[in-house]
Amino acid sequence: LAVGMQDREAGIPMRTDSIFRIASQTKAIVSTAVMMLQERGALVISDAVGKYLPEYQNTTVALPQEDGGYEVVPATRPITIRDLLTHTAGIGYGSGPAAAAWEQAEIQGWYFAHRREPVRETVRRMAELPFDAQPGERFVYGYNTDILGAVVEATSGQALDSFLADNIFKPLGMTDTHFYLPAEKAPRLAVTYGIDAEGKLSRSPDESSMAGQGAYVEGPRQSFSGGAGLLSTAADYSKFLEAMRNGGALRGKRILGRKSVELMTVNHLGDIDFRPGMGFGLGFSIIEDLGAHGAIGSFGNFAWGGAYHTTYWVDPSEELVVSYMTQLLPATEADDHSKLRVAIYAALE
Repeated sequence: LAVGMQDREAGIPMRTDSIFRIASQTKAIVSTAVMMLQERGALVISDAVGKYLPEYQNTTVALPQEDGGYEVVPATRPITIRDLLTHTAGIGYGSGPAAAAWEQAEIQGWYFAHRREPVRETVRRMAELPFDAQPGERFVYGYNTDILGAVVEATSGQALDSFLADNIFKPLGMTDTHFYLPAEKAPRLAVTYGIDAEGKLSRSPDESSMAGQGAYVEGPRQSFSGGAGLLSTAADYSKFLEAMRNGGALRGKRILGRKSVELMTVNHLGDIDFRPGMGFGLGFSIIEDLGAHGAIGSFGNFAWGGAYHTTYWVDPSEELVVSYMTQLLPATEADDHSKLRVAIYAALE
């Protein structure tokens, strides 16, 4: 179902094959790629990241000081692949205690499409910077899955875009999922808008920034961000979600074993705080307590979303997959996600 406009100014209606910047919805796909490589014996998720990316063998952490500065100390242990999958490696988006150092290195924010260096080089430079917390200490959302993208490249011998295309997109028939759009598909890319605190909707600027239209068509096409780089359609992403709901297979094409999917979709945080009633698995948030969570849904829902106000969830108990695409950044006053959930569950008999 397509509702609204793909481009209001040009009068182009939204279509079922409109293409969207899915940002952090990339994370679940790259996390799945890591689990595929574990099944093939290329890695084990308990491995130290430094086994595959040597610069991560000995990392540092910035401890805030009372004077507003920070002290750099060694990490108490090596970061593991599982730490990255669960966002417990202590790695943020460059805005932590050592933000000035990250800014100087020009590594801040989730947007990579404009970069003229391969993501492997960006990830290498990250390792030289102080992280936000000790490994395993707390949930810190950040570059974890971008680093996993580099691990995929190191262990598979393929560039990340090629690995995903060969092992996930082609088997599942995800023909419209890319890091950068082929020129012939550019007219299908939905325009990004923003909603301010007063509820006013306006077209985002055209410059290639994370709050603009981006460099997904005309950009340098050199950086494959495993954390936030993909473009897709609602139909394509639904194929991926349906494969996960089915235990790793869709229409006879298996991308992952059933037990690996089970491991990805249970809480791995233990006593680490996340959100009320929720845990986090290997790439997905998980509803653990419906009452504490406070929103309509089911125990065991796994989900996430993207910076451009996209969202998805899978409800195994209801045999339900939802892929909802919009292009709003910021979406300060938008309440459509909550209303969508209520409308869908109210329709169930």
